[in-house]
Amino acid sequence: MNSTATIMKEGISCLVERLGVVETEIFISQIIREPLDYTKWQREHYADMSVSELNKKAVEYASRNL
Repeated sequence: MNSTATIMKEGISCLVERLGVVETEIFISQIIREPLDYTKWQREHYADMSVSELNKKAVEYASRNL
């Protein structure tokens, strides 16, 4: 398992690569301002979805965005 510092560095690098510096800053500022209960959000959006359906959506997303 990676250290917290390594995970943070890799995460920021991914955001900057994908969004650019300015949009990464906007994203981070929004995350800080808007508290998010990830577990609750995940349950609200994916609780009723089967594994195969979730996989299908992930593959579709990847084909559009990668």
